[in-house]
Amino acid sequence: MSSRREEKERLRQQRLAAERAAASTGRRRIMAGYAVAGALALAVLVGLVVVITSGGGTAAADACSNAHIQNTGSFAGMQPDCRQGTPPPALQIADLQISAEKAGCQLRLDLPNEGNTHVPNSTPVHYRTVPPTSGNHNPVPLSDGAYLTPVTSDTSKQTNIRNEVHAMEHGRVEIHYKPSLPQNEQLALKGVFDAAPDGMLMYPDPDMPYDVAFTAWTNLAVCPHYSPVDLDVLRNFRDTYLGNGPEQQVPIHLG
Repeated sequence: MSSRREEKERLRQQRLAAERAAASTGRRRIMAGYAVAGALALAVLVGLVVVITSGGGTAAADACSNAHIQNTGSFAGMQPDCRQGTPPPALQIADLQISAEKAGCQLRLDLPNEGNTHVPNSTPVHYRTVPPTSGNHNPVPLSDGAYLTPVTSDTSKQTNIRNEVHAMEHGRVEIHYKPSLPQNEQLALKGVFDAAPDGMLMYPDPDMPYDVAFTAWTNLAVCPHYSPVDLDVLRNFRDTYLGNGPEQQVPIHLG
């Protein structure tokens, strides 16, 4: 429908404007206050550990604005990513296929829908892709936001891979990165997330063999080796698939 295309284009332009603003102001802020920011980040993380160990998950998320956590589901047992990302450079390749080819990423688009039944963690579920892009899942989605806690297939965890599959059903786009990815590359991805976090999730993913992957419902981009062009792949993937889930019950906040 034309109205949907117009709305997606409006949101894309809004996100591009936010990224340009973040790039211009963020660099000056980082250069001017690098030492102060580092001290504050350390203080926040120390305080966050105290809050988490005392059982205050909601308070921990509220205390960390850089994680952009929204109350769109559950983040029980999840540690927010309080790091400030590196402001992203201007978009160089505004085409998903071309940027993925340039970055050495593989696109797996329009994959079969593996199901969307809500099941408890005790019910066996097998996902055919790594990371998953659809399938039966936990009744509660993982809340929008950036996390330091890995989201894994370990169903003994209070929040696990089944919760993030549910989030994709609600139209979310998710950033997965290997926990061993160097800090500067993690922060580059975080910078793209920070510039337009609405409807997005980001977390380390130890289950996958790739440096970086981006997922949406029945769509996947995997990047075996990180490249700066991955940032263009992420933005193009996000602009193409954000809001395309089959069960858009939880709204994407436009702030």
